[in-house]
Amino acid sequence: MSTKAIESLSEDTVRRIADERDEPEWLLEARLDALDALETAALPDVIQTPGRRWTDLEALDFEALVDPLNQSDATERTAGDDEVVVLPFTEAFDEYGDVIEANFGSVLDADHNYLTALSVALFTTGTFVYVPEGVDVEDVKVRAEMNSRSLFSQTLVVAEESSSVTILESITSGDGSGERVDGDRYFSNLVEVVAGENANVQFGSLQNLDDDTYTYSLKRGVTDTYAAIDWIESNFGSKLTRSDVETELNGDGSESQIVGTFFGTDDQHFDINARVWHQAEHTTADLVTRGVLDDVARSVYEGVQDVGEDAWNTSSYQRENTLMLSDDAEADASPKLIIHNHDTEASHSATVGQVDAEDLFYLESRTINPRTARNMLVEGFFVPVFEEIAVDEFRDDVEELVVERLQ
Repeated sequence: MSTKAIESLSEDTVRRIADERDEPEWLLEARLDALDALETAALPDVIQTPGRRWTDLEALDFEALVDPLNQSDATERTAGDDEVVVLPFTEAFDEYGDVIEANFGSVLDADHNYLTALSVALFTTGTFVYVPEGVDVEDVKVRAEMNSRSLFSQTLVVAEESSSVTILESITSGDGSGERVDGDRYFSNLVEVVAGENANVQFGSLQNLDDDTYTYSLKRGVTDTYAAIDWIESNFGSKLTRSDVETELNGDGSESQIVGTFFGTDDQHFDINARVWHQAEHTTADLVTRGVLDDVARSVYEGVQDVGEDAWNTSSYQRENTLMLSDDAEADASPKLIIHNHDTEASHSATVGQVDAEDLFYLESRTINPRTARNMLVEGFFVPVFEEIAVDEFRDDVEELVVERLQ
């Protein structure tokens, strides 16, 4: 695959995006390097079995989906503390250009795959979050609305030593700034998190785009000594969702939690991936995902816990559970442990099943109608993962979406 697959994409296109945003020269060069990478970059890896590819990214028609010069969004950014910086990139370069330059691309290489390169080359929206040393802030919110056929977003979070921040982002579909956008859409969201020594970052993301949208997101963080990065990844919308959440535990005593939820109806397809690399001593990771599928919805899950040779005294746990409400729904799970150090405590599990008939019968025997009984069991199914979500506001939003889907 190459840029020839998208006729509207060229060096002139990339330069025009950079010029309109008055970006520094180093970022233009990063964009052009990403453009060059498209010539050889491959699509993201997907799980395959003989004769079958579980998620078919090859079928995406980027020529029809990508409209680089007509991107439009409405994004609201708020922060409850003046000491934290929450700005679009275009407003942050003047004062924080050195911080952005030092950290942009330090966590995620643009040439990681074709879709990351495409996003770095073309992004027009995104957020820079900078938390200075010792600052503690809990209520950073980024609420975005997609109003165009395609939208590429880039977020960079830099948390300095002994700082703490909770970031909640959400993305929904708009109406095209007053005019409906007909046909399929494409949304890309790349997030880089740099957590300094003893820093604590919680990043919650809620995706509820319309069912004409194809979505790709890659969120990746790196930890310094005693740092923590906790992710909450919830996917309810989109026709096809590819979601990757990853943490590199590079500092001794660092930790990460990845909590995931999804709820698919109609013919939605979710490809959900959670990965943690233990690179240092005394690191801890906990991966928890629960999803529900109805109608002919489909899910694919891969969880990876990779323990390096130098990762002594590692603790790493993984649990994935999918509940199917329809005989026509389909789910696959592939949890993996890659252990290179014997001083490790690790486990993984994955289950796929339907609503328990005995539980359903019990509720119905108490005069609860079948529909209500089923909904009660589904809500109860999500409770263990809700209990892992430490942010009350985010948990309430996810619970509300679950109820909406059930109704």
